[in-house]
Amino acid sequence: MTERELFYRYLGLPSFYPMGLEIEKAEGIYLYAASGEQFIDLVSGIAVSNTGHRHPKVLDAIRDQLDRYLHLNVYGEFIQSPQVRLAERLAGLLPEKLDSVYFVNSGSEAIEGALKLAKRFTGRTEIISFIDSYHGSTHGSLSILGNEALKNAFRPLLPDVRLIEFNNYCHLEKISTRTACVVIELVQAEAGIIPVEEYFLRQLKKRCARDGVLIIVDDVQMGMGRTGKLFSFGHHDFIPDILVLAKALGAGMPLGAFIAPRKMMDTLAFNPELGHITTFGGHPVSCAAALAGLEVLLSDGLIPMAEEKGKMFVEKLSGAPAISEIRRAGLAIGVDLAHPEKRGAFMEAALKNGLIIDWYLFKPATFRIAPPLTITDDEIDLACGKLLMSLREIL
Repeated sequence: MTERELFYRYLGLPSFYPMGLEIEKAEGIYLYAASGEQFIDLVSGIAVSNTGHRHPKVLDAIRDQLDRYLHLNVYGEFIQSPQVRLAERLAGLLPEKLDSVYFVNSGSEAIEGALKLAKRFTGRTEIISFIDSYHGSTHGSLSILGNEALKNAFRPLLPDVRLIEFNNYCHLEKISTRTACVVIELVQAEAGIIPVEEYFLRQLKKRCARDGVLIIVDDVQMGMGRTGKLFSFGHHDFIPDILVLAKALGAGMPLGAFIAPRKMMDTLAFNPELGHITTFGGHPVSCAAALAGLEVLLSDGLIPMAEEKGKMFVEKLSGAPAISEIRRAGLAIGVDLAHPEKRGAFMEAALKNGLIIDWYLFKPATFRIAPPLTITDDEIDLACGKLLMSLREIL
């Protein structure tokens, strides 16, 4: 059997209609298929490859760690240099109160840990999240996801979860002294790039402070430089109680984290002891890659350049008759098709013209532009030329 046949025969798949590209190699912003075709990756593996595919400094860090050790013991038992150095570096880049880092394997797992921590610390059970929010696909993260179509088949889910409207300050009245936490993306990604409004965020802070409610910021997609700041809350006068990271954190390797004040995090260590445990969380190879990737983001000036690169995409695509609206947060862009019925045709045209694009989960006529932050001005020109060509073809 060919690898394509094996893919469809033996892999559990989340869709009957996968893209089905056979990729042999990736480098920078490019993916190379077994057929010899070259594709520009405009989605970064869904906001993962912020430092590009196979960045040399990340590869060097991985090779160095491979020569030392792989998995040793369950997380939190042995002192492992990649974990402690990465935790120290992250804490040094965050506000002082966010000084305790718990490593896991993914964004969904990080959300699960953050929810448990909020309930344990407050002694409360109610969780509030937002319509059109995306927080993952495991049982707890699915419970707070803001789209019923993805949830209904799996009910009953976690009890005591309440969904409210994003950017609607009237709905903040539903926060009360029963509420353990509010989970928020400061840019709703899968809704097609919807940033939080400043007035709404101020009112949310006020309401949560009044009632002793924790605010969890899900920075899984929008963290690690994607918005033009290392963390999305850096654009606001605001510090979360718990921060959730994953995706680009691992620089291409699987890694997630939830970060909180030490006093709060310590509640997972008693009554019961081992209140949250993981076998592979904070894998040393993933942490070594993450530390190298973080230094690339900081030392190469990629984070502040994300804003200018995002603007370039918008300037070059604005005015195209096949586009009805463009929304942006740094180098995360949502582009609405003026003719939603041509969605499939546009995907086919983009692939034919050497582009990898994707659609936002809750905005099926909005395509995602979130390339590696390493993309150059010339590569943006090239990508936009191919996008405009593909858009013309569907008209």
